[in-house]
Amino acid sequence: MRGRFADQGGMFSYISPEARVPPNHPLRKIRVLVRDVLSELNRSLGRLYASDGRPSIPPEQLLSALLLQVFYGIRSERQLMEQLNYNLLYRWFVGLSPDDPVWDPTTFTKNRDRLQNGEVFKKFMTRLLNHPQVRPLLSDEHFSVDGTLIEAWASQKSFRPKDGSGDDDDGANFHGQKRKNDTHASTSDPNSRLYRKAAGREAKLCYMGHATMENRHGLAVAGMVTHANGTAERRASEIMLKAKSKAAGHRITVGEDKAYDTTDHVANLRAINVTPHVTQNQAVTKTGKTRNSAIDERTTRHPGYGMSQSRRAMIECIFGWGKQHGTMRKTKHRGIGRVAANFLLNLIAYNLIRIPKLMAA
Repeated sequence: MRGRFADQGGMFSYISPEARVPPNHPLRKIRVLVRDVLSELNRSLGRLYASDGRPSIPPEQLLSALLLQVFYGIRSERQLMEQLNYNLLYRWFVGLSPDDPVWDPTTFTKNRDRLQNGEVFKKFMTRLLNHPQVRPLLSDEHFSVDGTLIEAWASQKSFRPKDGSGDDDDGANFHGQKRKNDTHASTSDPNSRLYRKAAGREAKLCYMGHATMENRHGLAVAGMVTHANGTAERRASEIMLKAKSKAAGHRITVGEDKAYDTTDHVANLRAINVTPHVTQNQAVTKTGKTRNSAIDERTTRHPGYGMSQSRRAMIECIFGWGKQHGTMRKTKHRGIGRVAANFLLNLIAYNLIRIPKLMAA
């Protein structure tokens, strides 16, 4: 018998969003982890808000929504609110009932600075890594460090001379001009820098994101964003590894690529109780001479050196996931603080995707 077509369903529904989400949906285990971490951050979040006045949107819901944006690569908060309005899965993850109204997209604009100034993303990362089920997965001895470029939310036309000179075409005709970060700056995002990834590649306005990965399961344990320049990767590595070495209380190892093979960087790592397992850079220079590596056989003869070199390639999975699925490839934010917060949010999201799989293994 043919069923009767009704253009509209029932007015009332007695099935909760919890019942509509499949029992084996991957967001279920992630949601449990997120709720555990947010419950530990309750006191820190409470300090960010006044004790009186009109009740705000719970920061727990804002953070959950921002994680959803990274999980599914939603390009803007406006589109996030549009999908949160009709997607029951998103409502369930954030903690909204089917009848609750969604927020105005400018809510994130007004509250992002509050979360950023309160270092909420950094605290979230720390609490997540210290979770009783997550801590046994981490190595406290072997790490890897690498950097990646994050394209800035600024066009080449905005890269104008600092002294106000230039053509009257609003920066549209910049071909053939010599443009350097010393003499030029972006009018849209002054914190961005013109930088090229390698010789022969195009120069882009960008930031540089840096991540530290533990080598046991390839989880991100630290991250930061700096201006894009030739020494940023090495300086950021020293800052992050110094904190890791101090927290570990013993000598640690780090795997890095050939861009980190400089005499001063290797010496600085050894001074902070870090054994540098850096790829040897013995390339031939333009003058025909072979470059001398700062890493010699005292380091390369140990089996651990080869193991670190093999494991460090996993850090590219973090950047690859963040640029392919997350929001890391081209930032929608301006200013190094907001870009750093979004970069750390991508690292947190990557860990949340990986941890349930590792716990089940």
